[in-house]
Amino acid sequence: MNRIRRMIEWNVFGVCTWLGERMGIATSTIRKYFIYLSFLTMGSPLIIYLFIGFWVNIRQYIWFRKRNPLRY
Repeated sequence: MNRIRRMIEWNVFGVCTWLGERMGIATSTIRKYFIYLSFLTMGSPLIIYLFIGFWVNIRQYIWFRKRNPLRY
């Protein structure tokens, strides 16, 4: 079970972790509420999750490109 959980945590965008660090809330709590909201609203938070995931990943990519002066 831990192996599956670790694989999922590494392969998803890390939105819950990012929100937890920004808001000072445990990541597991954010994941739990996200799952509850997804069931109650029939999956509409997935759109928000994907938007935030792409935004965070693009932002990290742009920041890395600016910080690395040796890259062509």
